[in-house]
Formats: sequence, C-alpha cells, structure tokens
Amino acid sequence: MKAYELLFFVNPALEEDARATVSTRIDSAIASQGGTVDRVDAWGKRKLAYEINRLTDGDYTLIEFHANPTSIAEIDRILSITDAIERFIIVRRGDR
Repeated sequence: MKAYELLFFVNPALEEDARATVSTRIDSAIASQGGTVDRVDAWGKRKLAYEINRLTDGDYTLIEFHANPTSIAEIDRILSITDAIERFIIVRRGDR
C-alpha cells in the first residue's frame, strides 16, 4: 500500500453534524477500498485565495491514509459525487 494525503474543504456554514458525516463517509470509502486512515487533521476555517462557488472561506481537513493505487479512482469518484465537498485533492506521499 502507498501513502496518500487528501485535502478537502467544505462550506464553513455547514452544521457540525454535516461535517462529521462527510468525514465519516470519507473514512468508510477509504476502508471499503482496503485502505487505512492514519491521521485526520482539521485545519478549520481558512480564507480562500479566490472565490469558489460564491464562497470566500472554507473549512479545511487533511487526511493521511494508506491505500492501494488501484483504489484511488474509486475514492476520487466518491469524493466527486459528495455534494458537501467543494474541492479536494489527493496526492501520493513519496516520503513515507
């Protein structure tokens, strides 16, 4: 398994329950593909460099996980169809 980082942000106006639901959905998507979540780091509300979908702020979360390279496409698909996630990026960590 390879090490990856997932950085995403949601609308900061979302309820805390909705943010927890998004995080749980991501964790279960990674686990269903045979991966393991190593660390979840909630960065909190940050100002965006430019306006995205009429938002000027975002609530960021960084997730470090291990997964098989073949399962990244399915995790990407699940993140794409999750309405609460505004933007995300998955990066392979070469240093781990």
